[in-house]
Order: sequence, then C-alpha cells, then structure tokens
Amino acid sequence: MQADAPARPLVEARGLVAAFPVASGLFARRQDLIAVNDVSLSLAPRETVGLVGESGCGKSTTGRLILNLDRPTRGRVFFDGADITDQITHDRSAWRALRRDMQIIFQDPFAAFNPRLSIRCQIAQVIKAHRTQAEGGAVHSAVERLLADVGLNPRLGDRYPHQLSGGQLQRALIARALAPEPRFIVCDEAVSALDVSVQAQIINLLKRLQRERGLTYLFISHNLSVVKHMSDRVAVMYLGRIVEQAPRRRLFTAPKHPYTRALIAAVPHPDPRRSRAPIVGGDPPSPINPPSGCAFHPRCPSATMVCRTQTPQMRRVDGRHDVACHHAETTAEASPLIRLAGT
Repeated sequence: MQADAPARPLVEARGLVAAFPVASGLFARRQDLIAVNDVSLSLAPRETVGLVGESGCGKSTTGRLILNLDRPTRGRVFFDGADITDQITHDRSAWRALRRDMQIIFQDPFAAFNPRLSIRCQIAQVIKAHRTQAEGGAVHSAVERLLADVGLNPRLGDRYPHQLSGGQLQRALIARALAPEPRFIVCDEAVSALDVSVQAQIINLLKRLQRERGLTYLFISHNLSVVKHMSDRVAVMYLGRIVEQAPRRRLFTAPKHPYTRALIAAVPHPDPRRSRAPIVGGDPPSPINPPSGCAFHPRCPSATMVCRTQTPQMRRVDGRHDVACHHAETTAEASPLIRLAGT
C-alpha cells in the first residue's frame, strides 16, 4: 500500500488534549479526567493507520476529536492542509461540506441505525443531505449501487435493522458511510462485535473499498491481529498518550516500548506447547490522577528513577520508528518479554 508519505498529509492532529470535568459528590473538588493527552497523528492519502491500546485509553475519543464530533480542550486538527478545529462553531457551511469528506463506521451497527426506518431510507437520507443534485430515481439507483458494492442484495434495503444479521447490518453501515463519497473514514472498532469469519469478510471488504475509492482509514481496535492485517502504520496508546508509532512490520517485529511488547506478547498463539510470557502486574492508572513521569512506570519491569520523575517525549529511534520511552534503545533487547494481566 502506502510506501512513502507525501509532503502534506490528508489528516493531521497536533497536540490534541481532551479534558472532561468530573466530581464525585456535592462538595467534591472539581477534577479533570484527561482522556486524550497531547496526541499528534498524521495520515497520508490512501493510508491505513491502526490505533491500538487497552479499553479506556482514549482511542475512540481521539477519533471523535479528529472528526470534529468533540471539540478538543487544546490542539488543532487539519484536513487536506486546512485547519478545521473550529469549523463546527464558526463556519457551519464549511463544516457541512467537511462531513462529506469525513465519515465514521461505529462499533455497534444496531445502535447506529434508526430502528423505525428501513435501511434504504436511512442511506437515501444521507445521499439527499450531501448530494444536492440527487433526487428521485437517482437516489434510488445510488442506494442500489452502494448496497451491491458492499456485498448486499439490494432487496435487503427494504428491511429494517432488526431484520438483518450483525454482518449484514455492518455492511449496510459501511454503505451509509460511503454514501457522501468521503475521502477519510474512522473505523471505530468496526469488526469487534462480529464473529471471526465475518470479521475477515468485513476486513477484506474495507481493503477492497480502499483500493477502489482511494480511501484513508483511521482503524481503531484493541485486536492486534486485525490491526496487523489491516494497517500500514500502527500507533499505540496508553492512558491518553501515543507511546509508539511505526510501520506495521517494524512495530510487530521490533517493538521498542515495553507496553507495546506486552500487548504483542498477549496475542493468543495456536500452539499450546509455546510458553507464555510472564504477566505485567496491576491495572492501568486512573486518568483523573495519573502517575508522575511515564504513565506506564508502575507496571513496567524496566522502570528506573527517571521513569518515575520525567515524562518521556516522543522521539525517533530508528528510521520511521517513534517511541516515548527513556530506555527504548536498551530495554527492547535486555528486558524479558511480558504480557498484560487478564490476557
């Protein structure tokens, strides 16, 4: 797929921060939950970037910030070189045009559709909203083509969401996301609710649509096997921060951050005779009260005093391999392979 990124990425996030106020009682002191903390990410045209990490690490919030569905506390988002961070409030017409170019495929297709309207009606609504010249027979033909393009019999368009299987409904959701003819799609756990065999079908469908339509994907998932098959580059998140970014092959063969190494070690292996790596103790810290220094240091077997006191900055260590770890050059070879608790 994508070999070398062009000078200007299609989508770029710079220093995104998302803080949500929380309070535990009537007289409790207000605190901020930092869901996303200084996240920078870029996607080249026709590229798939996988975003992985444990549940609650901020993956989905990052996708919503990039799509302008949530406003960042700080940071900027650029699409095709233009700053789109404030378009939703300052320029409604530009924001509406932006919706044509940026779409999302949700995790739960049953919750994403209106149960009272047919699939055909809901896809047609999107076409009418974004393709102003389309009406009547043109809309009907466009819906038929979209359903056929995602592998559905067009006659299924007359059914309601509860009358389709999970795999069929996910295909219909993809068809609805394609209706405005977007250039960029956030796939937010788009296959996690499906059976393994259906997952493979949907992944192959997404890859085919990318080739045919020139799409760019941000592929959010906690399933490393799926991400490995789908992505060109992979970014790893931990407690709201991206701790490692690299091309897919490089990240899976030579991970530099101990958290990434733990995630990869946790992937199940079909050979029962293969010994499993020892487990990392503890749970992820609270984003309301994160630890000082490196957020992973309470669980990291290679942590030193500098890890406890200084937050590591993202730096390039090997070609296109970026990592936020004080000891990336030494721990990758010296420390034992570990895996996360509960895997």
